[in-house]
Amino acid sequence: MKIVSRIKLPIEKEMELFEKKFSASMSSKVSLLNKITHYVVNRKGKQMRPMFVFLIAKMTNNGQVNERTYRGAAVIELIHTATLVHDDVVDDSDRRRGFFSLNALWKNKIAVLVGDYLLSKGLLLSIDNDDFDLLKIISVAVREMSEGELLQIEKARRLDITEEVYFEIIRQKTATLIAACCAMGARSVMAGDEEVERMRKFGELIGTAFQIKDDLFDYGTDHIGKPTGIDIKEQKMTLPLIYALNNATPQEKKWLINSVKNHNKNKQRVKEVIAFVKEHGGLDYAIQKMKSYQQEALLLLESYPPSPYKDSLELMVNYVIDRKK
Repeated sequence: MKIVSRIKLPIEKEMELFEKKFSASMSSKVSLLNKITHYVVNRKGKQMRPMFVFLIAKMTNNGQVNERTYRGAAVIELIHTATLVHDDVVDDSDRRRGFFSLNALWKNKIAVLVGDYLLSKGLLLSIDNDDFDLLKIISVAVREMSEGELLQIEKARRLDITEEVYFEIIRQKTATLIAACCAMGARSVMAGDEEVERMRKFGELIGTAFQIKDDLFDYGTDHIGKPTGIDIKEQKMTLPLIYALNNATPQEKKWLINSVKNHNKNKQRVKEVIAFVKEHGGLDYAIQKMKSYQQEALLLLESYPPSPYKDSLELMVNYVIDRKK
C-alpha cells in the first residue's frame, strides 16, 4: 500500500464525504463557472491539507469530527485553490500538477475572476456559519503567504539572503498554510488556545522540513539521479546555497553570486555551482536542519495517547522528508 493511502486510511470516510461537501461548496448559477470549478475539483493533488485538518481534529478529540471540521477543511481548500489560480496567472504558468492551468485554458481575466470567486466562497462559508475563529486562522495564513512571496521577490534581487531571512520566507510562503490546517483541525473541535497553538507549531515545523526537502531536490539525490539546478536558474536562494555562500572565501563568494546572477542559464556553470555547494557541505547542513525540524515536530505528538490518527501524523512527518518527489 502506498504511504499516502496508509496515512489516509483512518480518515477515509471523512475524506470521501469531504469531497462531496467541497464540490457542493463551489456551486454557482453561472454555467461557465460550474464548468471551470468542476475542472478544478477533478484535478486535485494528494489532498494533504484536508488530511491534516481531519487527522489533527480526530487525534485531539477522541476520534470525533463535526460539521465545523468539514467546513474548516473546505475553507482551507477553497482559499488555497484561489491562491494557486492567481499564482499561475502571476507566473504565466500553463501547467499545474500535470494538467493545463486555468489561465492556459480560459485566459488570465477569467482565471483571476475564478480565483476571486473561490476566495469569496471560502470567506462566506465561514461567515454564514459564524466560524469567525476558523476564518481568522486562514486569513492570517493568506496574509503571511503574500508577505513571504513579496519578501522573496525583494531579497532575490540582491542575492544577499541570510539564513534567518530564508527561514522567515519559507515559514510564511510554505509552512504557514500547513500550520493553518493543523490549527484549523484542533480549533474546529473546540480545542483550547494552548493546544491549537501546539498544533499550529507542529504544522509549521512540518512545512519548514517540507520546503528544505524541496530545496535538496534541486541538487539531485540518490533517487532522482542528476541534479536539476532549476532553483539556481531561477536565482532562488535555497538553504544549501546560502550555507555554501556563508562559508565561502570572499573570492568564492564573488564567483558564486556572479554565477547565479549572470550565468544561471549556462549549464556548465550551474553544474559547477552545484558541485561547489556539495563540496562545501551545503547539502549535509540542509539535511541536518531538515531532520531537526522533523524531530521537533514528532516531539509535539509525544504527549498524545496512541491512536491510528497519531500514527498517520507520524507517518506524514516521516513521509515529508523521505519522499522521492
